[in-house]
Amino acid sequence: MAEKILVIGACGQVGTELVENLQKVHGGANVVASDIRKSDNPLFDNGPFEILDVLDNKQIATVFATHKPTIVYHLAAMLSATAEANPKLGWQLNMDGTFSIFDACIEYDVKRIFWPSSIAVFGPTTPAIMTPQSTILEPNTIYGITKLAGERYCEYYHARYGLDVRSIRYPGLIGWKSLPGGGTTDYAVDIFHKALHQGKYECYLNNETTLPMMHMEDAVRATLEITDAPTTQIKIRSSYNIAGVSFNPDQLTAEIQKHIPDFSITYAPDHRQKIADSWPQSINDSVANQQWGWNAKYNLEKLVVNMLDNLKLTLAVEK
Repeated sequence: MAEKILVIGACGQVGTELVENLQKVHGGANVVASDIRKSDNPLFDNGPFEILDVLDNKQIATVFATHKPTIVYHLAAMLSATAEANPKLGWQLNMDGTFSIFDACIEYDVKRIFWPSSIAVFGPTTPAIMTPQSTILEPNTIYGITKLAGERYCEYYHARYGLDVRSIRYPGLIGWKSLPGGGTTDYAVDIFHKALHQGKYECYLNNETTLPMMHMEDAVRATLEITDAPTTQIKIRSSYNIAGVSFNPDQLTAEIQKHIPDFSITYAPDHRQKIADSWPQSINDSVANQQWGWNAKYNLEKLVVNMLDNLKLTLAVEK
């Protein structure tokens, strides 16, 4: 029997590429994309699309009853910088939405659900270098607080209700298929667009801000791999550390300049600097490697080449 998959928050950075990959594996008809509004990306014409507000329980019930998903990817969330500007709405969307989706999964006998956490669960008291799987979690942003609470609820729903929930802590994500979505690490996406369009970039973080990052292809692959892994391999029901590559804006700029020698960067740190300073510089993902075989494929050099090559093609098409 074919899986019926529901992707909630499908039009975001991760959702767009996840839907594309799922359609290739399961067929467009078996992948239901949903979001609060529909993207104009033609990808979403390849299968069913539902308007879904995760704060609207009637909409949730209608979508679950209509499509009867066996696997759910719940990606809808307000990201770090956006949530800091509106903390009450950030809490409401990230927490109440999660409760409602988890409850619907139980009511409609969903076989498995993926829920993303983030490096935002860590805080200024967390060991910053090679942050271990089990460590101090004292986030000081509303986004991080909601992700920490969400991790605890993942564990709770698994223990109390038997919900097969799986999760990974995303680092900063870098992809060329969609624009930045309001995260603190989004400079590492925007910088490529500015390098190609303007030849210069003003960064809202300082030059030495080292953060864990990951190419979107690796992030989507990790999402699919943990969701598809045998249940016996998933030992952690809060969220797994995963790592890609760590760098600061200076290091990223130097790599871009190998391909665009005249590219220049200036620095004007803003409110996002404080958020970034509270996060780790590198992540230890050995537990994910041991338990379900996770390994990243992209280093900094490969990431930069992939981003520039694909954005150049996109730019050529636009012209």
